[in-house]
Amino acid sequence: MDLRQMEVVVAVAEEGGFTAAAQRLHVVQSAVSSTVRALERELGTPLFDRTTHRVSLTPAGEAFLPAARATLRAAEQARSAVDAARGQLRGRVTVGTMQGVWADLHRPLAALRAEHPGVVVRLRQAAVTDIRQALREGTVDLAVVALDRQQQRGLVTRLLAREEMVLVSAPGRVLGGAGPGGGVTLAEAARLPLVDFTPGWAIRLAVDRAFRAAAVERESTFEVNDIVAASELVRADLGVCVMPISIADRFPDLDKHRFDRHAPSWKVMVVQPRGEAPPAVAALLRHMA
Repeated sequence: MDLRQMEVVVAVAEEGGFTAAAQRLHVVQSAVSSTVRALERELGTPLFDRTTHRVSLTPAGEAFLPAARATLRAAEQARSAVDAARGQLRGRVTVGTMQGVWADLHRPLAALRAEHPGVVVRLRQAAVTDIRQALREGTVDLAVVALDRQQQRGLVTRLLAREEMVLVSAPGRVLGGAGPGGGVTLAEAARLPLVDFTPGWAIRLAVDRAFRAAAVERESTFEVNDIVAASELVRADLGVCVMPISIADRFPDLDKHRFDRHAPSWKVMVVQPRGEAPPAVAALLRHMA
């Protein structure tokens, strides 16, 4: 058994198939299939159930996967330690993030690239619940996300920013008896057609929490999983949307209305698993101060 075999198995499991794994590893599909078969023969048991339409892990595969990931991480850390001793930092850092905060990463990423051009960074964008699970599984090294207190358990967090949210509307729309850009209450917002983000999004969690705290019921007219799609619906005057002010500012043609009270808010933080960070991860964290 060698590291390459483990890398192939992890790729098949994470990509959900042999073709996608081959594309990720930049090899032909037959090479991936033969590597997995050779390892299965060595282990004496199949790691994947193969059908016409899907590939899934067997119980043996489920047991093998976290151990393979841990071994690959240990090997990467060993390489990084040697490179660091030689004055060269290499390796790969996988950063989890969610829509709305990823653009704020460009400064620390640029600084890392200038300081250590041999470090490869992979950005993985997903819902906050998926990123939290990836942190626990070790498939993400660190994340820039918004977590509530319960979601932070078992993870190391550092606050980057706290931000209130605003209600975004089509240009010129009058809300709550105020002119464009005027204040609005959650009760007034609930009477409007609302563009919401899908459950699991950090913005949605914060908005749900604010409406519950204010004892205001609401119904979503639209649910989207993309910030640009939400802005297009608002621009067409099909609804209004609650979003952090930093995101709303990316759409200067839309009107922003502050909340008079009980404004939804979120805390953006950098999150990592407990324990010592690998050298490449530690280098990126230093630029996120």
